[in-house]
Amino acid sequence: MGIHIDTSSAGLTEECLEKKRDQAEEALDLLWSGGEPFTGWVRLPLEQDEQSIETLLNVAAEVWTKCDLFVVLGAGGSSLGAKAIIDASKPMPHGFPNVVFAGYNLDAASLLEVAEQVRIQETCICAISKSGTTVETLIAFSVLKEVMKEKYGQAANSRIYTITDEKEGALRQETQAEGYTSFVAPANVGGRYSVLTPVGLFPLAVAGVDIKALLSGAEAMAVDPSWDRDAILYAIARVCLNENGKTIEALESFDPTMETFGQWLKQLFGESEGKDGKGIYPTVLSFTRDLHSVGQYLQDGTPAFFETMILFDSSERDLVIPESAGADLGGLTMNQINDCVAKGVIAAHAKAGIPLITVTVPQKDAFHLGRLIYFFELSCGISATMFGVNPFDQPGVERYKHEAIEEIRKLRVGK
Repeated sequence: MGIHIDTSSAGLTEECLEKKRDQAEEALDLLWSGGEPFTGWVRLPLEQDEQSIETLLNVAAEVWTKCDLFVVLGAGGSSLGAKAIIDASKPMPHGFPNVVFAGYNLDAASLLEVAEQVRIQETCICAISKSGTTVETLIAFSVLKEVMKEKYGQAANSRIYTITDEKEGALRQETQAEGYTSFVAPANVGGRYSVLTPVGLFPLAVAGVDIKALLSGAEAMAVDPSWDRDAILYAIARVCLNENGKTIEALESFDPTMETFGQWLKQLFGESEGKDGKGIYPTVLSFTRDLHSVGQYLQDGTPAFFETMILFDSSERDLVIPESAGADLGGLTMNQINDCVAKGVIAAHAKAGIPLITVTVPQKDAFHLGRLIYFFELSCGISATMFGVNPFDQPGVERYKHEAIEEIRKLRVGK
């Protein structure tokens, strides 16, 4: 079984869905053509180099032998995809390093906390940046390198890993000068689409995720004939809903471990589509927690949004509720109650006329998470292309970075 999309509660007409099918299929063909920049991720699941994967796994095994703590330094797509999969799959049994993430904000207190962990635990760090000049990552790397050198001396270099451009950039130059073990961030894959490259795969392997199963899931999705149904349907549905005035997409799950996955989706869609006054604003909700807050807004608030709900058919773990919980709950399982609440939300929102799309996945393992990653990546590429924007640039991000650098330079001049 693959991923199944249900748009029956989205309030869409067959006329709109069919009218846009040719446009969606043209967008899909364009992505697969290989003629567009930064589309190397599209064929990636079908073109994996087995020897490169084995090398990556061997290096991860070396990390296991010398580190209790593995610090991943990267901003945005350089770290969010890997963190999403780690949080969703909870793969770290005894014997694997604790993988933590830094270098994605400018909060001194949180970086100091990571530095203190580095001082007291056997540590390796991995800096991820194509250019090596991303401000958040550069600062964190500079700080933690100093801590590592104080602790390990010259041997610190054997505990530092990098993932960067193959030939160019400050981080590649430093890697060559210091002899760090390094992997390549492919030039034809943008950061938010890079989780199935070494950018995501190396931290995932260190964490104990079955990356071969993850890649197999992505490959299965890439060749699945359901692209003619569900995946294209999701992209078309989003565009149709946007034309109907739905400018916000609430990305939802009843599994709290999927919240970071939602954050990855927020970046994927927000950064790919939000250009030229177009696109859908993505927001992330975790149920049932958020049903007790914005659940009221979802039911009765301004109808500017639609919902995309990720559901799983089965779960590996469950818990029987004690009889002391009362006659209605006692003896049932928590998963049963969770399912009932999900059905209740779907029914209540349908009666209120709220457009809702469900994305149902058989189970939450590495294989199906790989399917889900590829599903959303290609669906996003299709919908952004249908909006008439470039899915792979981020001019707004570059503008704020430029202004921030100007402000930093003013500080330097003032000294």
